[in-house]
Amino acid sequence: MKLYSYWRSTTSYRVRIALHLKGVAYETVAVDLVAGVQASDDYAALNPIKGVPTLITDEGHVITQSMAILDYLDHLVPNPALLPRDDLTLRAQVLAAAMVFATDVHPVNNLKVVKKVRGLSDEATGIAWMQDWMRQGFAAFDALIARDTPFSFGDTPSLADICLVAQAYNAHRWGVDLSPYPRLQGIEARCLALPAFQAAKPEHQKDSTS
Repeated sequence: MKLYSYWRSTTSYRVRIALHLKGVAYETVAVDLVAGVQASDDYAALNPIKGVPTLITDEGHVITQSMAILDYLDHLVPNPALLPRDDLTLRAQVLAAAMVFATDVHPVNNLKVVKKVRGLSDEATGIAWMQDWMRQGFAAFDALIARDTPFSFGDTPSLADICLVAQAYNAHRWGVDLSPYPRLQGIEARCLALPAFQAAKPEHQKDSTS
């Protein structure tokens, strides 16, 4: 498989974690979002929304949008499962928590939106914009997850934990204080202690400039 990815992209980070958790071999194709490579005609032909990630399957099929890719991988390699299969209520709860970051926080914090905000105001306003949405998202996520499990909903990482860790990376980058959420900090630490999460970290990618 080929994963078109940018090292600091939280959506790409999610997919990298899942690929490593499931032991799926893949090749990374770096897409420099800062340089605007995603807007090139060749890349736009693969991904019309001009973003990352994009996954090319072994059969040559193109899948865009991180949550769609994660769903594909969860069905392709069932274990370890990212979403519960036997408890429909729990499955919906895990998905709802994951979607806090995937649909409520990330869409208003991605590069093109923040560029627009900065263009209408200034750099400080753009950063404050991102921080505010992240704080709201972490508060909601913290309220939605289980209280007495090592990870967000159980003894093993789920889709919710993947989305949490990727968003926490962005929070650290932009100065969002996560100390009000000790449970989330604990989950993040336990996730990052796992080899799959370590291998997926932005600073461990070949296109990292950190």
